[in-house]
Amino acid sequence: QVQLVESGGGLVQAGGSLRLSCTASGRTFSSAVMGWFRQAPGKEREFVAKISWSGSRTYYYYSDSVKGRFTLSEDSAKNTVYLQMNSLKPEDTAVYYCAAAKRFGATTALEYDYWGQGTQVTVSS
Repeated sequence: QVQLVESGGGLVQAGGSLRLSCTASGRTFSSAVMGWFRQAPGKEREFVAKISWSGSRTYYYYSDSVKGRFTLSEDSAKNTVYLQMNSLKPEDTAVYYCAAAKRFGATTALEYDYWGQGTQVTVSS
């Protein structure tokens, strides 16, 4: 089992920044992918970004809606992945979820095995 805890959400004005953290505990070595998803009221959960590990290589993927504004990073010593969100827009408002997958090629939410409880991000105009 892997436990995920998100933090860092909050209220920010448009154009501002937030940094989300996702700290993993438990059998963290079983995870090949750590992803971020978000869900706005009345909408489906959507992919935001993910970091994948294969051997000594690390891969980063971003959705088109956040590319150039959001950046992933990690602190392996702390088992923590960060999502730096800059130039935030009102349409970024959502609950943000961290998720972990055992399979390297995981893409859709259904392919992720573990989920955090979510953290609210609200961007005011």
